[in-house]
Amino acid sequence: MTRSPNKLIPADFETLPGLVDLSAVDVVSRAPAASDEAVGYTVFATGDVPTELGLDREALTRAGFDPKVGRTLVIPTPSGPDLVAVGAGEPAELDAAMLRDLAAAFARATARRARIALVVAGADLGARDAAQALVEGAALARYRYRVLKSEPTHVVLTQLALSIDGAEGSAIVNGASAALISARAAVVARDLANTPPGHLTAVDMGEIAVALGARFGFGVELFDKAALIELGCGGLLGVNQGSTEEPRMVKLTYEPAAPASAHLGLVGKGIMYDSGGISLKPSDPMHLLMKMDMGGAAAVLGAFTAMRDSGVSAKVTGWLMCTDNMPSGTSYKLGDVLVARGGTTVEVKNTDAEGRLVMMDALALANEDGVDAIIDIATLTGAALMALGQSTAPVFANDEGMAELVLAASEVTDEPLWRMPLEKKYRSQLDSEIADISNLGGKYAGATTAALFLAHFAGDTPWAHLDIAGTMQTEKDDAWRSAGATGFGARVLLEAARAFTR
Repeated sequence: MTRSPNKLIPADFETLPGLVDLSAVDVVSRAPAASDEAVGYTVFATGDVPTELGLDREALTRAGFDPKVGRTLVIPTPSGPDLVAVGAGEPAELDAAMLRDLAAAFARATARRARIALVVAGADLGARDAAQALVEGAALARYRYRVLKSEPTHVVLTQLALSIDGAEGSAIVNGASAALISARAAVVARDLANTPPGHLTAVDMGEIAVALGARFGFGVELFDKAALIELGCGGLLGVNQGSTEEPRMVKLTYEPAAPASAHLGLVGKGIMYDSGGISLKPSDPMHLLMKMDMGGAAAVLGAFTAMRDSGVSAKVTGWLMCTDNMPSGTSYKLGDVLVARGGTTVEVKNTDAEGRLVMMDALALANEDGVDAIIDIATLTGAALMALGQSTAPVFANDEGMAELVLAASEVTDEPLWRMPLEKKYRSQLDSEIADISNLGGKYAGATTAALFLAHFAGDTPWAHLDIAGTMQTEKDDAWRSAGATGFGARVLLEAARAFTR
């Protein structure tokens, strides 16, 4: 394929920052050494202050240090590494999420240093789990999307030395390995969602998936426009009508080494750029973020890069439904009726409610594939943002087991989910006078009516829906969530796949 001179993202995806930077990180288990450029020591709200810092508690307080998790104080030295007091809060309250956060704070405080060491006392969590949380926090906090900067100033983290009280080195190394695999899922999702839409089309997404599949052990099948017409994917084709770029359905397949007894389907919304179509969005900061409207597909693809190395035992199939949504003389229009895969007719009442239209085809295909359960993920509704803000995503489910699966995964990864009711009283809002269903509900409960639309196509298959419209990005660094795309959901999907059984 001939690439535009303005398209700087290579098709093989090898030089994007997340994967490159993550592969540079060497995690070792040892005490601080002279080669370290900065050394951090955890300081609790009570108890002794590490003598290595050279300051007692009173002196740290005078210098402005607060021992809460997320607070740090850098103490320069005339020779040798910088010393860093790292707040650890109350000893009895220290858990995996707090370890992840304090490691992120330390990594940010030492952002100009490539070789750092962290000494952790009082982590009563198990060495492997503690190491995994610490490495995830540091690695994800140091993420930066810098591929389009002519003179990037970002310093890549090349070595992280960990010393955890009472921990064996092998447990730390095992935890670190798991952390880097999990972080991979998130940084791939971040790289994709941060990439400008002119540099990442639906066709590009397919090429990237092929390259990542060859590298990380999963199969990829690409469906172009002709193939989608043959399949009858009227939702994806309808949304694509206004675009000069071809759509792509990207089907991912992970097969474990041993025969799988369960089959999980993952569906991701991949709107590469969402103008709103004929229902054009206003030109405001939210419109600028619509390059991230493929965050669901990015999360699914990110999760797939980690499944083999995480030892996922289920078969997992993913569908990425990719197109942009643009206004033009050929755009689909309000009042049009689209025909989904499987024959359901859908009246279009708003062209900016397009994500559910592309996903309905995938849900139908997942059911045809005989999956045992489905999780879909999408930057779907502004109502999700209004309801729960930018830190927590709503989850809807038609099955208690699926709700529990994703909520448990959320607890492990510290990507907060909150279950909301799939209130069937609102289903009538989607009724249509001329088709089987319409793509828009009433004025209120927009996240719920969107979920009810998707539930129609999920049918009786156990299903959960994650609406990540609010959590897809953060305006500024927040613990281990770097400014920009957060990659929210990639680690949740990975953990859910690891735990999934029939």
